[in-house]
Amino acid sequence: MAPQALQVPQREITAWRPHVPGVVEVFHAHYTEYAYPMHVHEAWTLLIVDDGAVRYDLDRHEHGTPHDTVSLLPPHVPHNGSPVTEHGFRKRVLYLDGTHLAEELIGPAVDGPDVVDPVLRRRVGQLHTALGHPGDELEAASRLALIAERLRGHLRPRITRELPRADPPLAVRLRELLDARLVQGIALDEAAELVHAHPAHLVRAFSGAYGIAPHQYLMSRRVDRARRLLLEGGKPAEVATATGFYDQSHLTRHFRRLVGVSPGRYRSSSR
Repeated sequence: MAPQALQVPQREITAWRPHVPGVVEVFHAHYTEYAYPMHVHEAWTLLIVDDGAVRYDLDRHEHGTPHDTVSLLPPHVPHNGSPVTEHGFRKRVLYLDGTHLAEELIGPAVDGPDVVDPVLRRRVGQLHTALGHPGDELEAASRLALIAERLRGHLRPRITRELPRADPPLAVRLRELLDARLVQGIALDEAAELVHAHPAHLVRAFSGAYGIAPHQYLMSRRVDRARRLLLEGGKPAEVATATGFYDQSHLTRHFRRLVGVSPGRYRSSSR
């Protein structure tokens, strides 16, 4: 009988700190046999598991993370973590400071750290995608604001939830800011401060008024300007810089999404 091959323990990680207010660190990992000992974090831990499952103890109570769950572990509260099966788990984690989640929410988070909410789960995944693309900071900040609002709603449930308030003048002011800062861009926090509105309400007001999120509007305007410059003979790398994209690949990704072809192919089609 041939000897069985031993499974090699997997410990693959990717970590970075994006330029998005409120996000201390992004951490992606694939572990098989590794188990976290009891430890604490200074930041909030927002966790989703893409494959496998994790079991952990928080405040002397056992919890788990099935695939459709979003787990929010509060700061300064000890917890551990280990894979449920021999195949381990793949997880994506955001470490958040207190910008969006106040200390008063620590108690409710301890009582119910695992949230079953498909909409929230999908939004957290979309946020990770945005955080992986330099130049998409406005999208990431907008998604984070809405995620934090939904988390606060879970931690502070109300008998009757308030419906989002329409605020067309607020949406107009944000559109004017985006138009004025088309190339250099503007952070969501700065825009909210300038128009005296909460970031989440600002995103909702804009989306409700125009049927498009602020970051989608900004990228659409940039791609529109890029098209004109490309038809005038501009090279994609130069056009990317001139229209506010992080680099040529950033332009190409959004250009393909909105136009269907690459900037280079679009430019070469010009008569």
